[in-house]
Amino acid sequence: MRITDDRIAAIGDFQPKRGEEVLDAKGLVLAPGFIDIHNHSEEGLDRDPLATTQIAQGITTVLLGADGGSPWPIGSWLDARRRSPAALNLAVAVGHATVRAQVMQKDFRRVARPTEVAAMAKLVGQGMSEGAFGLSSGLEYDVASYSSTDEMVAVAAAAAKRGGFYMTHVRDEADRSFEALSEEIAIGQRARIPVQHSHIKLGTVSVWGKASEYVRVIEDARRGGLDFLADCYPYDAWYSTIKVLVPDKQYESPPSVKEALAAVGGAGNITIANFAANKRYEQQTIEQLAQSEHIDPIEMFIRIIREGNAANDDALIIAKSMTDADIELFYKQPWVMVASDGGIDGQHPRGAGTFPRVLGRFVREKHWFTLPEAIRKMTSMPAQRLGLRDRGTLRKGTYADLVLFDPETVIDRATFAQPQELPVGIKAVFVNGVKVWSEDRTTGAKPGRVLTH
Repeated sequence: MRITDDRIAAIGDFQPKRGEEVLDAKGLVLAPGFIDIHNHSEEGLDRDPLATTQIAQGITTVLLGADGGSPWPIGSWLDARRRSPAALNLAVAVGHATVRAQVMQKDFRRVARPTEVAAMAKLVGQGMSEGAFGLSSGLEYDVASYSSTDEMVAVAAAAAKRGGFYMTHVRDEADRSFEALSEEIAIGQRARIPVQHSHIKLGTVSVWGKASEYVRVIEDARRGGLDFLADCYPYDAWYSTIKVLVPDKQYESPPSVKEALAAVGGAGNITIANFAANKRYEQQTIEQLAQSEHIDPIEMFIRIIREGNAANDDALIIAKSMTDADIELFYKQPWVMVASDGGIDGQHPRGAGTFPRVLGRFVREKHWFTLPEAIRKMTSMPAQRLGLRDRGTLRKGTYADLVLFDPETVIDRATFAQPQELPVGIKAVFVNGVKVWSEDRTTGAKPGRVLTH
């Protein structure tokens, strides 16, 4: 393959020209650059525009603004990113919670009025016209959790009018997973919009082992004509705020907390990852903290909630609450792609390990699917969802976003204790024809571009 400027100029058998750099790729795999359709590097880009943990795993393009939270206004944020380029390509979705907060301000703990919904839809249209690829939602989180299905249909329809898709963290990934899935499908059907199901999972004891049933519901919707795709990260633990554990929002009610802890298999499955209000809690489970404080785990949970409320800073947790069997079944679906739900400076290992983990553990070690299928799930599939016709494949004339890796050694090294440990086996990464990663370090180049819909 020959790269000229920012494009793939030729593919085939030919001799290098005088002065051309030649890479020996014998025994290695050359793939399109990986596209992470669910990434949270918005703030990290300012601290590390080289996006070290991202390009080290072969990511060349990220979609930001997931889970309902996005920069605002979209246009001015994209302009700022053009003035301060990064090492990789950036795209963005409009966040539903972001526009909801713009319209309802602090009075968001209720169903929106029709005039407010119309104002939200108008803002979604504005974001799309400024370059966003679609609408994202995080219906499990505070601002969005009060929205009605009708509200979601209206804002999704505004994105659909401009050719966007609807990417959603559904209202529940736990005991009410199937209700949330039904709502998601209804939103897609009523708004006539393609659906991207974020980080597909079944996250509590009561729904473990029901992945096949979940898949059947989705397959029925797909057969009925709904354009439904999903993404999945390769870990059995999630990372979010402590409050999402309690669906009824009764965070200081012992019965509600008892039920919440039991739903994820107990307090030993919940680790405090970040908590500015009390740093000494970090990297310990609620079970461990309760033992050290000589109190019940329920009381410990409530103490953490109260300390967070007093400091206006909720604890961020890692909850180990999915099963390998469910993760495997989801990943084997041809409509499920790979995405990290991580980002620069992330405190979950998915932020630095997702793509090499799939290649090393799921493909090479476990043989869940083939290497070509894994690469499709990382490249052409997310590219098609985003409508990127000139990225995600190796063809003459497409942008030279490339990753060169060793299929025999590629593996993740990030752990929950050391979440930013870089992977091995990624030999080189190119973004728009410029090498940004070489062997085990960044090159310092920042050729990334802002991509717009």
